Amino acid sequence: MTFSPDSYRDGEGLRWSKARFLEMPLIRILRLPSSTQVNLYTMNNAKSIVLNFVLMLVLLFAIPVCAQDSLRFQKEVNKLIAGDSTVNKKNLIIFTGSSSIRFWPDLNIYFPKHNILNRGFGGSEMIDLVNYVDKLILPYNPKQIFIYEGDNDINAGKNPDKILQEADRLLLLIRGKLSRKVQVVFISPKPSISREPLKDKYLAYNQKLRSWTKQKRNVAFIDVWTPMLDADGNVRKDLFIGDGLHMNKKGYDIWAKVIGPYIK
Repeated sequence: MTFSPDSYRDGEGLRWSKARFLEMPLIRILRLPSSTQVNLYTMNNAKSIVLNFVLMLVLLFAIPVCAQDSLRFQKEVNKLIAGDSTVNKKNLIIFTGSSSIRFWPDLNIYFPKHNILNRGFGGSEMIDLVNYVDKLILPYNPKQIFIYEGDNDINAGKNPDKILQEADRLLLLIRGKLSRKVQVVFISPKPSISREPLKDKYLAYNQKLRSWTKQKRNVAFIDVWTPMLDADGNVRKDLFIGDGLHMNKKGYDIWAKVIGPYIK
């Protein structure tokens, strides 16, 4: 007997094809010799068995990868919170999100009348803040939260709707632990020189983010995109350091002017 995933030759020398087997009525299959039934069944399911096995391996290897990704900023976050015992939590305002927040160390100098804590970390995405909300936001019981995420998400190819689903999860976690009187402010992704080819995708996301915040109670949206454009609607190149992505003092001066009125 010869066998392949698509056909086999039984003991009587008769070749059976998968197509022929699938076209046969069940009663005729049951009348075949048991060895023939088994081999035909095996032929029909061989590929499915292999595919299921491969899928199982993919899932087994994917689980550690996902777990590793969820912890990719663990060391940085641990370093951030190491000195939490000295943090003044009275009337505290949290700024958190990706590197545009992390590289703004003089937040308190821009807003000296407010108690502000910078908890920006890495090249984070919205899902990373979901993973670390219990370390970077909730323990401080802040009176106001400013979030800058979405910039790296779009650059990574994420769909805007997926990002907003993660924002929903984040907001739900915040609302579940903190007072609903705590305002959550989402800062729009900024324009940049290095990511200018993605301009249309950023604009689409910013529009969806603005609409999403309008549907939420005590949630605000801040547009930092528009103030960073010149009169022709192009990103101002004088607002960035050499990498064309992160801002210099001029860039943060604009942010401070735009964000300032929202701080309570």
